[in-house]
Amino acid sequence: MTNNQPQVVVIGGGTGLPVLLRGLKSYPVDITAIVTVADDGGSSGRLRNELDIPAPGDIRNVLAALSDVEPLVEQMFQHRFASTNELSGHSLGNLLLAAMTSITGDFVHAIQEMSKVLNVRGKVLPSANQSVVLHAEMEDGSIVSGESKIPTSEEKIKRVFLTPEKIKPLRETIQAIRQADLIVIGPGSLYTSILPNLLVPGIGEEVCKSKAKKVYICNLMTQAGETLDYTASDHVKAIYNHMDCDAIDSILVNNQDIPIEVQNLYKEESAKPVFFDVDELIDLNLEIVQGEIFNYEESAIRHDTKKVAGLLYGILLQERKRKIKK
Repeated sequence: MTNNQPQVVVIGGGTGLPVLLRGLKSYPVDITAIVTVADDGGSSGRLRNELDIPAPGDIRNVLAALSDVEPLVEQMFQHRFASTNELSGHSLGNLLLAAMTSITGDFVHAIQEMSKVLNVRGKVLPSANQSVVLHAEMEDGSIVSGESKIPTSEEKIKRVFLTPEKIKPLRETIQAIRQADLIVIGPGSLYTSILPNLLVPGIGEEVCKSKAKKVYICNLMTQAGETLDYTASDHVKAIYNHMDCDAIDSILVNNQDIPIEVQNLYKEESAKPVFFDVDELIDLNLEIVQGEIFNYEESAIRHDTKKVAGLLYGILLQERKRKIKK
């Protein structure tokens, strides 16, 4: 990477972030991915509890997405053991990150070393270099603790918050946000993948202060237990309710109908396409960027990595021209 490349910071986690990064890494941009470590389920949760390290799963997926290695090496890194012993359910990448943390004594250092091994294009940073727990306060006043438990509660989420109270953001994370030309938020689960990053003290504040163009990539489908019946503007308002500012300049939305047969498959999950309430988005002073930005593969609907990356690069070039004219 050369220092004169545009600086792009992408904030998120879950399955949405790696999809976006696979497309974005093919452009001449310097990428920093800020990734949630609030996961407490599956292999990540077990390693986190047994070894007292931040959750490695979302980091692993982002490293794989940004890697430039032979497909077989990436496949090995992502391999999940299906045995009946203690290895069952663990992915090799999670175990390697745990081992490297043990060897180096530091999770961030472990990620840096794994980035070299995988020839990662860009920088991958955890939102915190310690274990954090995500909690949700529900509309009925009850508190649900644990990222994996929040979507299974049948109450509506009022707000989410992190413990412990004192969480230090990484110096590199703050620096990346300050130097960014473009900040991309999402896609990903609103309350369990995106907001846990913005709630880390310092990160949300720096995003608010940043003069970079800030784009939110809205989810394609609602999510039961998190965003049931949410419109596009509801997603944005939830982000604003957790921050000290109206942080977003632009929203990237899908403007093509999702096929009925695909929608029917999602009905079992009580998920449906997010309704893009254009008037509400305009009232929020958002620039709306629209396109047919989804594809359907392996029984799941995902953002089209090439189309989304192309739109983001277009926004970045426009922003650069605007700054030059000034």
